[in-house]
Amino acid sequence: MSDWSRAGGLLDFCAVYYTTQLMRCAVFSFVLTGLVMLLRRIFFQKRIFLRGLLWLSFLLIPFLGKLKLFYENTVFLNITWRLTYGSMSCLWADRIYMAGIFAAAICIFGKRLRLWRMVAGMETVSLDTIRISVTDMKVTPFTAGLLKPKIVIPKVILESYDRDELEVVVRHEQTHIRLGHLWFGFAWDILQCLLWVNPFLTIIQKQFRADMEDICDRVCIQRSGRAACEYGLVLLKTLRLLRSSRENIPPVATYAGERDFAEIKRRIREIAGFRPYRKKVCAGMAAAAFLGLVAMLLVIHTHSYARCNESKDIMVGNYDGETEIISSDSDKLCRMISYDDNYVYVEREAFEEFLEENNADGEIWIVFGGFYKLPGLAGAAESCIYENSSKDRIVKFPYESIMNDWYLKLLKLL
Repeated sequence: MSDWSRAGGLLDFCAVYYTTQLMRCAVFSFVLTGLVMLLRRIFFQKRIFLRGLLWLSFLLIPFLGKLKLFYENTVFLNITWRLTYGSMSCLWADRIYMAGIFAAAICIFGKRLRLWRMVAGMETVSLDTIRISVTDMKVTPFTAGLLKPKIVIPKVILESYDRDELEVVVRHEQTHIRLGHLWFGFAWDILQCLLWVNPFLTIIQKQFRADMEDICDRVCIQRSGRAACEYGLVLLKTLRLLRSSRENIPPVATYAGERDFAEIKRRIREIAGFRPYRKKVCAGMAAAAFLGLVAMLLVIHTHSYARCNESKDIMVGNYDGETEIISSDSDKLCRMISYDDNYVYVEREAFEEFLEENNADGEIWIVFGGFYKLPGLAGAAESCIYENSSKDRIVKFPYESIMNDWYLKLLKLL
């Protein structure tokens, strides 16, 4: 087989390997979506910070695809075996899934790129040593970028607000940056791409962003030391200034302000009900949520298959015009066969009795060791031919490892 053919085979394997995992993750995402929305509505409707912490649970979803319970737990095995079988056997479906990921990525991150280019070309001004990008568009202030985020403020607001009001606007955007909301939005976009088959991730994005905005509003109000009504009045002034005219801008995954004025009204109602919170309690909840997330990731890692799993199985087959498996009973074969990095060791008398019992003729092959990615999905094994010319009790056969092959090296790294 040519290297080009093998490269094509490797791409096909990638499609099967990752689709198998991501489809399982998608199943979990449907369940988690319903659970989070239920908890938000019933138990945490008035608890802004706890609502925000609920969204951290979605960070676990991409790591669930290799859980051992899909193969070792009878309940999950019965529920998901059709999905597993379909993703492992229907190459066309796997290719469609991969194509969907690339299409979603082009759509979502293409919008991000267009917005960033637009912001990069905007005029900049200095506001108390803070660089602000200025736009002629009638939009609410927003922040774009991850490593070097830029705060964008419409010219009409810059010209109409006094110094204190502009300070409120800038502090709100800086709080989004400090709380990591831009990175949360980026992670959500990645999740949408990987699990594009779950449309609810796009639908509930509005609630996700609303919770981040509510958290940011509360932090800004408390840190400013001003009354909540003063903060709300700044939002009302924004609403009046921008109500008369609106321009469409590329949708953006970062916090590009609410494009829907109804969302500003909702925020004002939330601000009206503001109550001071205890910083230490909120910091403790955030720390507990982070530690819980790390603990869950460790549990998932412990109970998942590794990227490359060592195989200790031994199989014996023969070739007499056509290939035939004599035995794949590894426990039985291990009592007669062992191996190291260079040689295979066979207990001659026991093995030849075994061959005679199974009427094995022709060329005898011993297949052993190697690795596998997931049970039943790709891998490689070492092999050697058994020659019974020796009279020693333990016969030693040298073999040349296949693990120096570039194809197998890449397969192990995936």
